Amino acid sequence: MIEDILQESGAALAYGVVGIGLMALGYLVVELTTPGSLGRQIWTDRNRGAALILAAKLVGVGAIVTTAIAASEDDLAAGVLSTVVYGVLGILLTLVAFYLLDLLTPGRLGATVVDAAELHPSCWVVAATDLGTAAIVAAAIS
Repeated sequence: MIEDILQESGAALAYGVVGIGLMALGYLVVELTTPGSLGRQIWTDRNRGAALILAAKLVGVGAIVTTAIAASEDDLAAGVLSTVVYGVLGILLTLVAFYLLDLLTPGRLGATVVDAAELHPSCWVVAATDLGTAAIVAAAIS
């Protein structure tokens, strides 16, 4: 029993580190696709658009990681590896979807969504695109 708890705690730690790392990568993607400092915009300037975009990205990454963990086999190494692969793939696909949306819309989408003057309606579209793409990846995993 204690051995099982220790083994499962180790697995939880491994998956937790991978999940947090993937969410950090998601943060960096939002940082790179929007002008200015994302941290300053959210925590100092209280930019709702930037917060919405980041929140959707993190929830999407979390859904992909959760699905990858749930679908993984009992082999911890293979499960962690597949979680990393699916997580990175999901982040890349949300990035592709963002840039495709940027091509289809007027102006620079990254600048529009972090316009501090107001919560632009495009923020909801970008958030929905991120969550929808993450849902597709999560469904493909299971």
